Amino acid sequence: MRRKSMKILLVAINAKYIHSNLAIYSLKAYAEKWLETYSGLTSGQDAEIKLTEYTINQPIPDILMDIYRKKPDILCFSCYIWNMEHTEALVKEIAKLCPHMPLWLGGPEVSYDAVEVLGRLPQVKGIMKGEGEETFAKLCQIYALQGQPVIDDSCLREVQGISYRDMKCGIQDNPWRQAIELGTVPFVYQNMETFQNKIIYYESSRGCPFSCSYCLSSVDKHLRFRDINLVKQELQFFLDQGVSQVKFVDRTFNCKHDHAIEIWRYIAEHDNGITNFHFEVAADIFNDEEMALLAAMRPGLVQLEIGIQSTNPDTIRAIQRTMDFAKVRNAVEKIRKGGNIHQHLDLIAGLPFEGIDSFAKSFDDVYSLKPEQLQLGFLKVLKGSGMERQKDAYGLVYQSRPPYEVLYTRWLSYEDVIRLKGIEEMVEVYYNSRQFVHTLEELGWKYPSAFTMYDKLNRFYEAYGYGGIKHKRCTRYEILLQYIGEEHPQEQEYFRELLTYDYYLRENAKTRPEFAGEYKISKEDVRAFYEKEETERKYLPAYGAYDRNQMRKMTHLEYFELMGKCVLFDYKERNVLSQDARTCEILYAFSL
Repeated sequence: MRRKSMKILLVAINAKYIHSNLAIYSLKAYAEKWLETYSGLTSGQDAEIKLTEYTINQPIPDILMDIYRKKPDILCFSCYIWNMEHTEALVKEIAKLCPHMPLWLGGPEVSYDAVEVLGRLPQVKGIMKGEGEETFAKLCQIYALQGQPVIDDSCLREVQGISYRDMKCGIQDNPWRQAIELGTVPFVYQNMETFQNKIIYYESSRGCPFSCSYCLSSVDKHLRFRDINLVKQELQFFLDQGVSQVKFVDRTFNCKHDHAIEIWRYIAEHDNGITNFHFEVAADIFNDEEMALLAAMRPGLVQLEIGIQSTNPDTIRAIQRTMDFAKVRNAVEKIRKGGNIHQHLDLIAGLPFEGIDSFAKSFDDVYSLKPEQLQLGFLKVLKGSGMERQKDAYGLVYQSRPPYEVLYTRWLSYEDVIRLKGIEEMVEVYYNSRQFVHTLEELGWKYPSAFTMYDKLNRFYEAYGYGGIKHKRCTRYEILLQYIGEEHPQEQEYFRELLTYDYYLRENAKTRPEFAGEYKISKEDVRAFYEKEETERKYLPAYGAYDRNQMRKMTHLEYFELMGKCVLFDYKERNVLSQDARTCEILYAFSL
């Protein structure tokens, strides 16, 4: 009699709909290949491996019902800080409905305290620790060979990389498994329909050469790289499919220069004009060849995420981070001047030796580099990290629930954390939106530091109860103008023009926003301008196929009295990185 096929379901609960969980796709692909190659078992007959993804925004009862309808024999959850509370709730409820179904957990949120998790969740059969592909494949083999979900626990004694509940001997903690070669993991993106409207994640390396104590990547010291020829084939697949963005999950992409150069050169030479590639890099280790390659790339082809975290030398030493900020500054400024690459810089509040004044300096140092995005994050004391081991020495007090975010430290009070949370919101709304670029740049000259400016703006939000509200875009302009009116009343009208300029730079709005005030060009003058432009094409040479009315709909004219100029905003030709409209000053006899 043929063994019953085991239906094994891998579950991921993502933070957002646009995310996908690369881990469960890799587990499935690796296990299916491994079973047929090394076990003589047939995927789909002996072990039917399925996967499903949800988001933390879906109600837990809805997820529970959907899992139950799928009728798995074995259920496995991928666990992270953002989904652990959902996972625990689902584990407790599904165990009531299917008490004999084995439940397995895996992922960074359960790998480093597996025994404790098993003690806390008696419903769970076992936990896969660390890198899971080979461990999951071995478990699939065991269940497939026995043909039933309730197995002889003795089969698990020699399985490396798991902690499990033995029915006779209690909780068992097996040794960790050695890391696998990255080239043995199959490419998971065969059917792109599954990933429509999702971010595509890709890894060309695993592990990290650095030892940053706040990061779990430093735990994996076995740095491995996928074969470069295989990487090129897979990147070409994305290019041929016209994927909008490929996000590399390599922890420090450029830690091996020849590997990074080969990939950057390949995507530059095979650029399809559509696909964008995202990389996390260490800017202070760029070499001349890498910088030359980046400088020559099409605008928008790549974007870089650079973790600076702090510019305080004592903090950098304490977290065992290797960074030369002078070199970072030089590289970031050189890339910015090229105007072709989006840069995202990160800071972390709550690190050792970083009080509010020190963090303010780190903020100002990074802000002065003018990145496209500045991420102000807060320390998360992750299980298994060096920071967790040093928590007492640093006076780290953090939330007991995921994501274990810092509450206060020896150097930073909770009042300071609250203050920084408000500044974070101001940076996100006004700086990272890229909708107030010229206004903020001019406003910044009024303050001794950028940190002071955002701090004062946050206090204004608090005073009027504006914080924590999802304001409409126009309202954000109105609030900023109100703030300027109180802080710099003599210059309010000048900043009204700057805000209007910023607004129309991004927005082809046909309904005039209230904060912009009265429109200063007459309808007759506007009509006459477009009639003349239809004939001469002096300012809109790319609009040859459009008549005056179409040109008028696709552009905007604005006169700035205090600036002393008339500007044409062209929304057909936007900047690839900023999405700002092309602008040109109009020399035309308007009757103003």
